[in-house]
Amino acid sequence: MTTTNLTNSSAPCENRVLKVAVAGPFLTPLDYLDNVGLVDRVLAEQLIGRRVRIPFRSKSQVALVVAVAAAEYALDKIKPIEAWLDDAPIVAAQDFAFLQWVADYYHAPLGEVIITALPKRLRAGEPAQMQGADTWHLSPLGRTALTEIPARAKAQFALATAFLEAAQPLNAADCKAITGSWRKMVNQWLEQQFLQVLPGTCWQEPLAERAHHHPLNAQQVAAVQAVTDKLDCGGFASYLLQGITGSGKTEVYLAMTEFALKQGKQVLILVPEIGLTPQMIGRFSGYLQTPIALLHSGMNDSQRHCAWHSVRTGEVSVLLGTRSAVFAPFKNLGLCIIDEEHDASYKQQDGVRYSARDILVRRAHQQQVPVVLGSATPSLESLFNVKQQRYHLLTLTERAGVAKPPQIKLIDIRGEKIQEGVGIQLKAAMQRHLENGKQVLLFLNRRGFAPVLMCHDCGWQAHCPSCDANMTLHQGTHHQYLQCHHCGEQMVKPVQCPSCQGKELHTMGQGTERLEESIREWFADKTVLRIDRDSTRLKGKMAELTAQAHSGEADILIGTQMLAKGHHFPKVTLVGMLDIDQGLFSCDYRATERMAQLVLQVAGRSGRAEDAGEVLVQTHHPQHPLLLKLIQDGYAEFVRAALQERDEAALPPYRFQCLVRAEAHQAQDALDFLHSLKAGLELQWQSLTEQSVMRGLEFWGPVSAPMLRRQGRYRYQLMLSSVSRQKLHQLLSIMQPYIYKSPLARKVRWSLDIDPQDVF
Repeated sequence: MTTTNLTNSSAPCENRVLKVAVAGPFLTPLDYLDNVGLVDRVLAEQLIGRRVRIPFRSKSQVALVVAVAAAEYALDKIKPIEAWLDDAPIVAAQDFAFLQWVADYYHAPLGEVIITALPKRLRAGEPAQMQGADTWHLSPLGRTALTEIPARAKAQFALATAFLEAAQPLNAADCKAITGSWRKMVNQWLEQQFLQVLPGTCWQEPLAERAHHHPLNAQQVAAVQAVTDKLDCGGFASYLLQGITGSGKTEVYLAMTEFALKQGKQVLILVPEIGLTPQMIGRFSGYLQTPIALLHSGMNDSQRHCAWHSVRTGEVSVLLGTRSAVFAPFKNLGLCIIDEEHDASYKQQDGVRYSARDILVRRAHQQQVPVVLGSATPSLESLFNVKQQRYHLLTLTERAGVAKPPQIKLIDIRGEKIQEGVGIQLKAAMQRHLENGKQVLLFLNRRGFAPVLMCHDCGWQAHCPSCDANMTLHQGTHHQYLQCHHCGEQMVKPVQCPSCQGKELHTMGQGTERLEESIREWFADKTVLRIDRDSTRLKGKMAELTAQAHSGEADILIGTQMLAKGHHFPKVTLVGMLDIDQGLFSCDYRATERMAQLVLQVAGRSGRAEDAGEVLVQTHHPQHPLLLKLIQDGYAEFVRAALQERDEAALPPYRFQCLVRAEAHQAQDALDFLHSLKAGLELQWQSLTEQSVMRGLEFWGPVSAPMLRRQGRYRYQLMLSSVSRQKLHQLLSIMQPYIYKSPLARKVRWSLDIDPQDVF
């Protein structure tokens, strides 16, 4: 990469300007002059996708060229760029088309989408190329010479042996692991031409220990065959792989990936949580014996840049990542896979509010490659797409090997004296399974010690000063403290009531920390392991704790939904679910769907080896119709009933929605903005001559968000609903320019959430 300084450049081009996308609320690209004259010497398509440095207000900023077009203004009113940052486009034409589609569909500024897609180092203007460390391999001369090193020269002999036996070039880390004096020997052998230098790739993670692929059963073979047949003939197809927990979906992904790699293609694999990546990368790296690049928010800027560069140049053929990896550029993408496709974490909740699942399907369609969506509990939207014949359904109904699906039983705890959330039947079952030398997993989706701290004398509760929520009590290393799980604010636990100065401060409810304390008292001779966001905060801690759980070192596992997905604990034979009732009664219509998915996902951690699994679900509502249908009739019948309810209520996937959110320090400002927006939309539609467009459009609200105040701001929302996706987007296209021009918009933070997944 070279940087062309434009300080003393030639005269600007006569009639063409660069259209550049800049981060910020700009609905259209900004115009800048190219006074180097590349627009006259280079084809426009060779300029689109390059970065430039531009003067923007009082500072310099990095932007991306998105078009070359005739100037619409007098040239003396248009500023020149400061520098070209790239000699060639860093965003290929097909990737740019994908980003443009994302911007159009989510009605987001193109510059914001590009900022979301590029690594931070590239957004700061650093070189797109990233060179790795050198590696070395034996020359023909060295292969003869190094065999003559005597064994008594221990360090030289060990390093020479490593080079002679290595299947791949060695890097500095490999040599250092053999002897601390490696550098002097390597330099000497380079001078003697015993070694040859190979420029290394920036991604140099060691391969996992070689692993073998388990034989596939008939259903797995059929699923693999369906996708590999499509890979053979080429083109787009979308597959929903619905396999019960423990049915070997990862084995199917491995076989599909292996086939794609043999064809010289690259593969993109998305997972919902960072915590799943160490386990997945070990499986893929060990079996495929090829470098697997990672891309997720837990990596530093250099690592993310390296992963982006490695797949863009084709140095790495498999990329595994969380939702942001959907934007990674590929040299030769051949297959897309998304695991746990139902998971809500694939939906971005700030900035550009995209759904990684949905845009992955679109990307696969644009690039004409197959995409596989996998889950034991697919989303209602995906199953509806199967019903509409948009997706091909592949099913795995049997657990791999000799494992059998666990038995799920509802435990009615109404009127029962519950000890720290654990009922009599669950406690007895725990004792029985532990005596048999098995592991027990207790699921409680509420971290911390207690969700409420209350004064016994006056009823005061510890509220967050910035949110309409209670603060959760946590057990710190040296003291107890209160924390808001919505804004993160913390304070030391008071010694007396701030309202009446009373001394009796009681805790109500239980979180994972309180449950852990009680379980340690009840089962003092057993090892207890808690896995939640607090216990896995440090880097590498999640992998360490899950490894302990997998090895059987811990007898009792306590965790939140971090343990619900993808983990394989062969010794767990009992799963106890302490509190799932909150999913039965919620203002969010998706709550029951997510409750059902969570129950089956957590239940799937039980009985994954030879021993049968048992799942006990504690509830105060054992007669709830959807809960009964799930337990007695299975997920398929639950889905059928849930889809019927959605259809009758005119909710997705039978309707299309956009949620307009507004928040402000003054509640009236947010309300005024949404009321003004709604009135303007209704007036605009009434003035249209084509009234048929208006049919099937509805406006719900404005209403307050379920949590009215969060982080000191009052929050309201307006729901737009339509029977037609096209009509909804037509409405949004008309609405968006008015929002940007509205003086009321300057007083609020607002956002458009297309296909919202949460109402919060």
